[in-house]
Amino acid sequence: MYPQLKFAGSVIEPTALRRRVEGLADHLYEAGIRPDDVVALMLRNEPAFFEIILACQLVGAYFCPINWHFLEDEAAHILEDSGAKLLFIHQDLVGQIGRAAHRPGLVCVVIEPPALLKEQYGIGTHALPPATYESWTSARPGLARPRAEPRGAMPYTSGSTGRPKGVLRRTVPPEKAQEAQALRRALGQLVFGITGDSVALLAAPLYHSAPLSYGLFCAAEGATLHLESKFDARSVLAQIEAERITHAYLVPTMYQRLLQLDPAERVRFDVSSLQFVASTGSPCAAATKRAMIEWFGPVINEAYAASETGYITFIDAHESLRRPGSAGRAALGASIRILDEEGRELPAGAVGLIYAHQPAYPDFTYINKHSARSAMERDGLVTLGDMGYLDAEGYLFVCDRSNDMVISGGVNIYPAEIEAVINQLEGVVDSAVFGIPDVEFGEALCAAIQLQPGKTLSEAEVRTHLLTRLARFKVPRTIAFHETLPREDTGKIFKRLLRAPYWEAAGRSI
Repeated sequence: MYPQLKFAGSVIEPTALRRRVEGLADHLYEAGIRPDDVVALMLRNEPAFFEIILACQLVGAYFCPINWHFLEDEAAHILEDSGAKLLFIHQDLVGQIGRAAHRPGLVCVVIEPPALLKEQYGIGTHALPPATYESWTSARPGLARPRAEPRGAMPYTSGSTGRPKGVLRRTVPPEKAQEAQALRRALGQLVFGITGDSVALLAAPLYHSAPLSYGLFCAAEGATLHLESKFDARSVLAQIEAERITHAYLVPTMYQRLLQLDPAERVRFDVSSLQFVASTGSPCAAATKRAMIEWFGPVINEAYAASETGYITFIDAHESLRRPGSAGRAALGASIRILDEEGRELPAGAVGLIYAHQPAYPDFTYINKHSARSAMERDGLVTLGDMGYLDAEGYLFVCDRSNDMVISGGVNIYPAEIEAVINQLEGVVDSAVFGIPDVEFGEALCAAIQLQPGKTLSEAEVRTHLLTRLARFKVPRTIAFHETLPREDTGKIFKRLLRAPYWEAAGRSI
């Protein structure tokens, strides 16, 4: 099925969307894209994003979203590691990633951004290759394109190494495909609430796994989808009222921005049409969720999930009020166990590593890093390093993370990557990047830097250095210089000691 897609005041009806997708699939096949090949996308939110990934499904290709904030080295790593054969990219971003767009063997299809994006992001005229995307949306009469089994997304996530890893989900054997599809659909209906009658709103960036999953489920169900180019609190409320939105995907950072509006302004908007708001990607503070439920009604739902595991738990508004701070109970056959470092199962209430498995999804591996995949498994369950506990009734509470990943505004940020860039600066002995409390984003980045004796460095110099090498959201908001950094006997920096004063003052752990 195809959705009715609405964007910036324009409407693409399902029949028109189907024609464009079929045309794209023809051109992908003509360009040599075959089953299991990889197509990369470096695009802001716009209808072309959906057209391309739906076309990839028709030819059996994996689609690999790339954060459009990335610079040359970041984009080059993903394009090289994934083996992408084709890249769809907004015209103004070609220069941003430099030589990465011209990798040998990579076909680069340049898309001129819609007028709305040009206005919002200040995109001007660039002396770059002409836009070619529209020519790819027309059918190729006479082309014998064979039918292919859909693949899916190839999201890039990371770990302690700092370099993102591509998540490659294995295909389902043909004899189990129908059963697996039915199970995934039931899971999607649980965590998203979407049906064919839904009028959904999506304002989160599609290069993230959860919003992309939400959008794809809307498409599969044939719902009406209002796609926003970016999140704006007032605009979202106006859309909910004007379009009688029934379903929406929002994350805790968006909740914070909505709640920061003046109460007198909030009541101007009618949100009574909302039936189901889905939230995944980062934990939602109990107080924030309670405030949203008081405003929107009992429509706020949350799921604990990851690119590797899929959706593991689910909790609705009523349960959240009874179990504040919980991420919910196992969703549709998911298995959850809390283990200690030796792999022993812990009793209810004891904090340990969260291990989980969701049978709705086929198994996965990491591209070119199969050992990393093997290391995270015990008895068929995998851990992403999250720490938590199960209460006596099976409700999961996520307490901390054993690794150093920071989740800021629902975005996974990996300190090792940032530390490596800081340590390139002359005069830096070592550095530690970690998350500290932030009211709006949940966590913000802080960098603790140890300098060589007699050396000086300013915060501005550090930020300038980082901004030329990393996306802006990876640049620490707080930078502190230290004569020495606390270390374990092994020499590893005690990040826990650096983090503790910030979190103690906030009265929470993450």
